[in-house]
Amino acid sequence: MTSKNHIYFVPGLAASPKIFEFLDLSGSNAEITYLDWLIPTSKKESIQSYAKRMCDRIKHPNPILIGVSFGGVMVQEMSKLIPCKKIFIISSIKTKNEMPKSLVITKKTRMYRLFPTRLLRKIDRLEKIKWGRRIQNRIKLYKKYLSMTDETYIPWAIYQVLHWNQTKPLQNIIHIHGDRDEVFPIKYIHSCEVVKGGTHVMIINKAKTIGQLIQSHL
Repeated sequence: MTSKNHIYFVPGLAASPKIFEFLDLSGSNAEITYLDWLIPTSKKESIQSYAKRMCDRIKHPNPILIGVSFGGVMVQEMSKLIPCKKIFIISSIKTKNEMPKSLVITKKTRMYRLFPTRLLRKIDRLEKIKWGRRIQNRIKLYKKYLSMTDETYIPWAIYQVLHWNQTKPLQNIIHIHGDRDEVFPIKYIHSCEVVKGGTHVMIINKAKTIGQLIQSHL
């Protein structure tokens, strides 16, 4: 009898596990668990401490970890603390060297401190404004898939992404990335499985392709 794959999913920054709703891994003999984000214990909690608290909720030995965007960074930190069968990162980065220049500048100038955290609590109001179709569609996505609007978590998470200091890729990582990712442009990404037409939110609209790629490695 084939043993089950115990898969743990970590969503993108501030997102809920709903982002995985279209991902079908039914042919992979998998038992799936979705991990919600935790509120940081303080604004200065280290990413290592946070990863340890995330790992405390893993109940199976040698799991498979799958993370999207900041969730991809988080599962890499978690894999440093527990043995893992495989690690998948989607729309994410493996080292700080894959960070685009725009985000490097944001880090150096500390512009991330100006991020309007409170706007995330007022998505209903933003939705009523007559924006262009593209912005309106993006607001609808935020409203549906964002769950963590805590005012400690958002700046903490943005800081951790920008200041992640990983210099070498970890072993046993499968990186799936879209060739139209606007947050982490593919020109900065090395050694990945490319999803044609995939944007930073491709876990939603390219779920079938991503599911097939994941299952090919299981």
